[in-house]
Amino acid sequence: MAVHDGTGVKRAGTMLGLWRDVRVQRFLFQVLFAAAVIVVGYILATNLTRELGNLNLEAFPFVNVSGSFPFINLTPSFLEQRAGFGIQETSFGTEYSANNSYGDAYVIGLLNTVRVAVIGIALATVLGFVVGVSRLSANWLVSQVAMLYVEVFRNIPLAIQLIFWLTVVVLRLPRIENAPEFGGFAVVSNRAIAMPWATTGDGLGVWLLLLVVAAVAAVGVYRYRARSEERTGSPRHPAWWALATFSVIAVGSFYIAGAPLGFDRPALENRRVMGGLSFSPEFIALLIGLVVYTGTFIAEIVRGSILAISKGQSEAAAALGLSTVQRLRFVILPQAMRIIIPPLTNQYLNLTKNSSLAIFVAYPDIFKVASISLNQTGQAVPLIILVMLTYLTMSLLTSLVMGIVNRRLQVPT
Repeated sequence: MAVHDGTGVKRAGTMLGLWRDVRVQRFLFQVLFAAAVIVVGYILATNLTRELGNLNLEAFPFVNVSGSFPFINLTPSFLEQRAGFGIQETSFGTEYSANNSYGDAYVIGLLNTVRVAVIGIALATVLGFVVGVSRLSANWLVSQVAMLYVEVFRNIPLAIQLIFWLTVVVLRLPRIENAPEFGGFAVVSNRAIAMPWATTGDGLGVWLLLLVVAAVAAVGVYRYRARSEERTGSPRHPAWWALATFSVIAVGSFYIAGAPLGFDRPALENRRVMGGLSFSPEFIALLIGLVVYTGTFIAEIVRGSILAISKGQSEAAAALGLSTVQRLRFVILPQAMRIIIPPLTNQYLNLTKNSSLAIFVAYPDIFKVASISLNQTGQAVPLIILVMLTYLTMSLLTSLVMGIVNRRLQVPT
């Protein structure tokens, strides 16, 4: 008669226990999912490479399979070829001609996208906060106008708005020969809108260094006056004293450094705008459309966040004798900002990605430049991947910055 020691039963029980372990199940499912993703990606890449190979095109010209690890060549040959097309508008003082490469053209498009996104985010934030607070105004006319703006512009597709701002508004400005100059402050025409721009001199570095000294001094004055106010209980106006300290040092050092900063004012000469900083009609139309459209959503975020704050907070501030502006500035908005930041980040991301609609107004952003390059080179896959990675990088950087701001505003627990 055979005797069983129970080892097999114990082993089976151990295996069954591991299988029932939630952590083991999660790990196995993740491994299976990762394997499925790799298999599907391999199949898609193989099919894409084969089909494009039949057309004598490379799917991934920057990937060198026959080389050594990591098999990536970051200088694809087609981006080094002569572009052969011009870009009328550049940003941040860059220069470009048709003799530059496709890579240079792509950088110009990227800089144009960054410029409209940064300016658009700043203006949309200001507009959204003003309209959001206005919707809660006790003045009936102000609140109704703000509501009308929100309900109209957030319900019209952005592409239609861009075409409207370009064809109905910007291109209807005065012709260049009849453009008003506004006393040298700005030149407004349907060809370009120009405004003064800063020019630098030799003493700029010294002045910037003195500005740092002024900022440090202003911070010291602010802290000293604030501590004195806490100690004595009498108002010492630390903010005003800090501002006065910074202003006196900044203005004095400006002249000591030999006035290193000036302004180049635009002027109309022979049907051309000379001097200053000019913006094309396409850029103005795109900027207005993005700001007006995104501002509606930011306004609703601000309004909802303010309403989320307990009404007792405002009543308590009123009982302390604070005015409406003081209640909003010192009590309501600081608390509402903790609610505003996460959805506000989404709107910043949307504005950046919506700038790709610039092709509707012929603004040379990254998507338009990539489209022209694609039509001339036929390198559809690498260019589309490059555009996707660029937008992904910009979005992740925006999320990173806003995440840091959000963490700084949260109350530690």
